[in-house]
Formats: sequence, structure tokens, C-alpha cells
Amino acid sequence: MNSLLVLARHAESERNAAKRGWPFFGSETDAAPFRGQADRSTVLTEAGRAMARALGERLREEHGRFDVIVDSGFRRTQETVEHLLEAWPVEERDAIERHSNDLLRERDAGYALNMTEEEAASAFPWLQEYWRTEGPYFERPPGGESLADLALRVKLFLESDLKAFAGRRLLLVTHIGTMQMLRMHLEAWPLAEIDAKLRGEPIRNCDTFAYTLDSTAAYTTTPTR
Repeated sequence: MNSLLVLARHAESERNAAKRGWPFFGSETDAAPFRGQADRSTVLTEAGRAMARALGERLREEHGRFDVIVDSGFRRTQETVEHLLEAWPVEERDAIERHSNDLLRERDAGYALNMTEEEAASAFPWLQEYWRTEGPYFERPPGGESLADLALRVKLFLESDLKAFAGRRLLLVTHIGTMQMLRMHLEAWPLAEIDAKLRGEPIRNCDTFAYTLDSTAAYTTTPTR
């Protein structure tokens, strides 16, 4: 029996909004609210909560009811799940299993997580050249994970935890880097093409990708976005 796997990126978080798509904060004013805050504690913006509700309506229209929803355990993915579930009637919502799995957590951004652009340039003057040289798959933020590192734990999820949901309709609510590496494995991206694919069309907040799985949780189809 075939089953459904849908990947969804969480809705807009406060850190997303403050960084405006850049790895660092543009100014101390932008960074100040996040000083001392762990990445896992970041919450959604008001716009993000509305985005999550709209995501739920779209998912229900396109896929019906899921059997299982798994988030990363980070607060922004859990809030996204809470709000997207509002699209289903209470009795359907209560029938959906919910789990958290930290193998799906976001890539560790390392020491520069809460730095401004100026602070990062001062502390790591070699960083931009290193990133350009290594490329997006292999470059590692100082003290953090490369996407190649992240790919290893994503593979562990796909080869172990995912099999527990074989034959069921599954939604994973996770993060941009994690989704990229899930897509890499699910779609069998050749190593020679990975950097080009990572530099391609970005994954936005609440973007989704859907896959069909066979009874052993092997991935069998090209995704629909």
C-alpha cells in the first residue's frame, strides 16, 4: 500500500523577520531581542501564525487528513503545527498522531547565530571567502553544522524512524536546511549537482513538497510542490 509524505517548512519566525533572509542581523537593534535566546526557542510572528493557518487550509484541500504529524521539537515548528491544525474539525484533529523528533531539527548555526554582520566580519574575517570556496553543501559555520553534516542525521531519520510510519499519511514540519537535505535523499540528487540545486529556487516559509512512499517507506516518485 502506498502512503503519503509531505514536507513543510515552518511559518515565518521572529528571527526570520529580523534577519530578512541573511545569515546575520543587519544591526544591533535587530539583534538585541535575540541576545541570549536559543534558536529552538524562536517563536512565530503574527504574520507567521496567519501563514500557518493558510498552510493548514491548503494542506487539507490538497491532501485531506494526515495520520501523523512530526515536528522538529523547535518551538516555531510546534507553533506552526498548532495553527495549521485549525483547518481540520476537532474530531479529525484529535485523530491525528503528533510527535517530535530532533533528528529533524534545524542545522546548527554555530557561534554566529545571534551576531550582527559587523560582529561576524570582525570575528571571522575569512568566513565569506571560505564559504565561496567550499560551496553551500560542505561549508560549515563556525562551531556549527555543514549541510553535509545535517544530511547524515536526516538519512538516519529516513532509514530508521520513517519506517515506523510506513503505509500512513505523514506530514513533517521542519526547517529550510533539513528540508533541503530531505529532498536531496528523497530525490537522489547527484553530488555533482547539489551546490547548484542549493543555490536554486529558495524554500520559503510554508513551502511544501509531497512524495509517494511504498509499503517499505522507499521513496518512489518525483515530488509535487
